[in-house]
Amino acid sequence: MSVRIPDLTSVRVRHPGAVAEAAERRVRRPLVGGSGRLLIVAADHPARGALGVGERGLAMANRAGLLERLCVALARPGVDGVLASADILEDLLLLGALDGKVVMGSMNRGGLAGASFEMDDRFTGHRARDIARLRFDAGKLLLRIDYEDPGSLATMESAARAVDEMAAARLPVFVEPFISRRVDGRIVNDLSAGAVTRSIAIASGLGGTSAYTWLKVPVTADPDDMAEVLATSTLPAVLLGGEVGDDQEGAYARWRKALRLPTVQGLVVGRSLLYPAKGGVEDAVDAAVSLL
Repeated sequence: MSVRIPDLTSVRVRHPGAVAEAAERRVRRPLVGGSGRLLIVAADHPARGALGVGERGLAMANRAGLLERLCVALARPGVDGVLASADILEDLLLLGALDGKVVMGSMNRGGLAGASFEMDDRFTGHRARDIARLRFDAGKLLLRIDYEDPGSLATMESAARAVDEMAAARLPVFVEPFISRRVDGRIVNDLSAGAVTRSIAIASGLGGTSAYTWLKVPVTADPDDMAEVLATSTLPAVLLGGEVGDDQEGAYARWRKALRLPTVQGLVVGRSLLYPAKGGVEDAVDAAVSLL
């Protein structure tokens, strides 16, 4: 039995076992359905302390508002599932919003946005055994590599072990790689063709097997480079939507072009669907679905 958003705290207080019960009841589906394409809504930003959307610095801080937007998005035709941290996924389980959906657990959230230790991105979220225990369908990890920051090596090693653990459980893991650097104290991801190519090559070689590894990759600064960039690996890939700002049509055009490439299987998009610059959640989600 699902609960209402205002009742979530009461259920957590009085019956914490309801989360495991909801996970056991959840109706599952294959990772890739009949269309062969994936559209996943991402909502794992808050666990890294990244709450802003555009000029709204705390847009994602209101949990009831975020859950309402997620429920609207997940109910739209063509949306396959959700990527989030444990607290958000468990709220959605209790709300009954995850039946028939792909559920992806976010694994490393330790590299807090703006922290001095941001590149030492430890695994403070889902472990492989948590994803298996809750009958979730996949995991996701972020791998940002700064050649001048030793924390990147610790992140890279722990990411490799996570790939091994997910493969041992026969669970897909989506690796999101970047070459990054600090600019005026802030981490900036390099979206040039050369940098994205190197990040894909590094991510593809993580762990003792790549049999269960997928890539979650950004569209390069020049989308015309994507065919050559994605030729770096045979691993299946999904496109990282990212924050698109006011130019939604331009972003959709870039995604549409990259989605034609043979290794690209779909989209993982978060804030630009949940908090669109123009229109409502339904319109933004339906536009993304139309690209697939």
